[in-house]
Amino acid sequence: MTDTGKTTHFGNTTVPEDQKAGMVHEVFSSVASKYDLMNDLMSAGIHRVWKDAMMDWLAPRPGQRLLDVAGGTGDISFRFLKRAGDGASAVVCDMTEAMLVEGRRRAEATDMAAQLDWVVGDAMALPFESNSFDVYTISFGIRNVTRIADALSEAYRVLRPGGRLMVLEFSQLPNAAMQKAYDAYSFAVIPGLGKLVTGDRDSYQYLIESIRKFPPQDEFAGMIRAAGFEQVKYRNLTMGVAALHSGWKL
Repeated sequence: MTDTGKTTHFGNTTVPEDQKAGMVHEVFSSVASKYDLMNDLMSAGIHRVWKDAMMDWLAPRPGQRLLDVAGGTGDISFRFLKRAGDGASAVVCDMTEAMLVEGRRRAEATDMAAQLDWVVGDAMALPFESNSFDVYTISFGIRNVTRIADALSEAYRVLRPGGRLMVLEFSQLPNAAMQKAYDAYSFAVIPGLGKLVTGDRDSYQYLIESIRKFPPQDEFAGMIRAAGFEQVKYRNLTMGVAALHSGWKL
């Protein structure tokens, strides 16, 4: 791969831009088999409430076609298909094949096999035709993308006119003291928990650091608008620990 000379962040470390994707791939390949369990432990199960809130706002409808990018083990796609009803379909796209393998093993994947496709792909260069999907979702994945603006542009490209983008991502608490306390908990507890459960402390250290590097709510909303989306709004979840962002291709 050609060295462009550009750099980006990998957690708190500065790395060549063309190396980040491979490093993120290694992280998720390492933790894939215990990824769902760790999500439950890290958030005390609250990530499930956040994902349900995402579906409440999204309001899936019969016949819609979903692209779930960084969809990994299928959480969002399963929820979408259960709510959307007849004629709905979903494509789970992830750069890490090990995550897709874990998703296919889940019982829901068998129940919904006729409505589901699993595709290895890069959020910054999606392997899909333009104007192909009604809904694009990405849940706790966009902060790991090397160039977020490119991923948002690709989301806009593959959505049909009238299509909707929805992003669920960790965010910033509005109160500095609360943010400081949350950061202290995250760095003190989660990497050690990752070591205990998955045998991999470094991957969870990176994941916590990556949350701190992600733009705050208003800045990220501006990036969504810059990609061409309209009616851009966001909702804080659990006081801003996470946030839902919505935009429309009109």
